[in-house]
Amino acid sequence: MRRLFGSVRARATLGATLVVAVALVAAGAAVLLSLRSNLIGEAGTQAERSARAVASELAAGTPYDKLSGLDGDDGPVQVLDEHGRLVAASEDLEKISGTDSGQVKPQPAVKPSGDDDDDDAGEPLEAGEISGESVFSNGSATIDGDAEDYRFAAVEVETHDRGHLKVYAGSPLAAEHGAVRTALTVMLIGFPLLLGVVAAVTWLVTRRALRPVEGIRREMAAITQSEDLARRVPEPDTHDEIARLASTTNATLAALETSVERQRRFVADASHELRSPIASLRTQLEVAAAHPELLDLDGAVEDTVRLQRLAADLLLLARLDAGERLGDARVDLAGLAREAAEGRTGVTVDAEPVEVAGSRGQLGRVLANLLDNAQRHARSAVTVHVRREGDRAVVGVADDGDGVPEDDRERIFERFVRLDAARSRDDGGAGLGLAIARDVAVRHGGTLTAGRGPAGGALFELRLPLV
Repeated sequence: MRRLFGSVRARATLGATLVVAVALVAAGAAVLLSLRSNLIGEAGTQAERSARAVASELAAGTPYDKLSGLDGDDGPVQVLDEHGRLVAASEDLEKISGTDSGQVKPQPAVKPSGDDDDDDAGEPLEAGEISGESVFSNGSATIDGDAEDYRFAAVEVETHDRGHLKVYAGSPLAAEHGAVRTALTVMLIGFPLLLGVVAAVTWLVTRRALRPVEGIRREMAAITQSEDLARRVPEPDTHDEIARLASTTNATLAALETSVERQRRFVADASHELRSPIASLRTQLEVAAAHPELLDLDGAVEDTVRLQRLAADLLLLARLDAGERLGDARVDLAGLAREAAEGRTGVTVDAEPVEVAGSRGQLGRVLANLLDNAQRHARSAVTVHVRREGDRAVVGVADDGDGVPEDDRERIFERFVRLDAARSRDDGGAGLGLAIARDVAVRHGGTLTAGRGPAGGALFELRLPLV
């Protein structure tokens, strides 16, 4: 059963069919009840009309054997006296039920007595008066061998010479039974056919609607198997949810392709950056092994330190890419800036107390990287400003060097990017400091931009939300 309804199309078809089935059953039951009620009401009206016609003749003094309603053509008729005795009945009446008397042959009438109480629960009728209320009941009768169900109406009448009488007249319910049976037969035949049509249409419509989804699934399976992230899923021209799903899937594939390509470039660039100091260090060690007197200890230490810094930068980038938790500690940027500038030559700090939330270690690394970059390119002076601007804390690091060309002010934040004037590895830069600084700023909900400083050099501004 689970495999049978394991697809969206099968479940949609089943759901639509069940909903329509419930609606049809409810509507069919309502129609049958309404039809039956209307037809029974019509039969009751006809029976009341016949009963009142006989009552009118009795009120006019017509003898029992002269009553026109006793021929049995319109239905069974009974006339009962105030004692419940049958005093007149339809011709050829053989059996009756549903009235106050099951008798079919008239009984000798009893002369009414003035001392007898009237059985009528309402106000007593005057001579020749017919009751305005009718009482209805269902029963059956057999006339000349034909048995049928009838709707009976009872009408009371007060006569001049025969006392209080009650007239029962019946109207056949054959039309009601026939109409209900016909309607039920039509429903029993038509409803399954209609449900079959609903199921077939739902199956075809959902298949057509889900066809693009199957195309997306097949293409995604092919992309997964081939590992070719440059491929894209087909986007239907329908402008509906499925088209938006395909568009979002393609956007996800594009972002995934960019991320994978970035990781590949990162690995290649990291390997390239690591290869040079490792090769230099190996060469120095091999020379030292063969000629100890030629050992360049300072150079070996410098290469080792550079390797250590590069490894630390790569580790920090890996943690940032993995979404390392920042924490919510309060960090005083003014104090942090003074700590980062301590011991550095030519660096001045102008700071007002401002606090932000985040990782003290990562923000300290940002300031250290910005100061390293500024000192590398400054002629003589580096200035650090910490201030408050609205709901942001701003840290500006400016130098008096040549500055950053406007076209390169975004490119310098890419990993392993060094501008032409700073390509020498002897300066100690691997092109990761500014990339790390921006990644940390973004993860703290801030920004890091490059511009032109007051002294004509570069100005890097770190903007972070205040606590």
